[in-house]
Amino acid sequence: MRPFVFINAAMSLDGKISNEKREKVRISSKEDFEIVDRLRAESDAVMVGIGTVLSDNPKLTVKSEKLREERVKKGKQPNPIRVVVDSKARTPPNSKVLNDEAKTIISVSKMADRKRIEKLREKADVIVFGRDRVDLKALLEYLHDVGVRKLMVEGGSEINYSLIKAGLVDEIRVFYSGMIIGGVLAPTLVGGKSFDPPIRVELKSYKVLGNGVAITWKMVHRE
Repeated sequence: MRPFVFINAAMSLDGKISNEKREKVRISSKEDFEIVDRLRAESDAVMVGIGTVLSDNPKLTVKSEKLREERVKKGKQPNPIRVVVDSKARTPPNSKVLNDEAKTIISVSKMADRKRIEKLREKADVIVFGRDRVDLKALLEYLHDVGVRKLMVEGGSEINYSLIKAGLVDEIRVFYSGMIIGGVLAPTLVGGKSFDPPIRVELKSYKVLGNGVAITWKMVHRE
């Protein structure tokens, strides 16, 4: 078994989630930021790929003190578990995702450098799944076993691609912002190779939030 998995992302009008330098770009509106913080607070774990850690250096914690207090009242930790998919154990030891504000799980492959793994184990739980790349199905089964029932994925494009390709995503929530980033090499919501045939999704809901609109799509799982 695996958790309910949903991808959350902010995207420009032309489909970009960052610029060509893969820098952190403020795409969401204030209204969307507040909803995303609540979605994070309602999740048992938040997952990102190593690319997001290296480019954005996020903390992946709940920003609102009120929302953290609500979690504690329910018998939970103030912040959800942070999960980093990092096949080669490239997470820098000084990354914000390794601070003591929340538990962190780093999933690596058998090809990861042993010395890097031992260094990361000083600040996080490091688990090994897969030979060359992290076996995402095995990772999700492990997360379910340790109590994760709702998993929020916050990028980037490669982890989104891998999860979708493996049929491990239930919903995708995208905030489409009123801005144009441009750049043929700028990352989009989903990286990797084109799906042939394209994967069809169903519209679940939409809502205007400031100068943009948030749309939630339901994945149609094939038998």
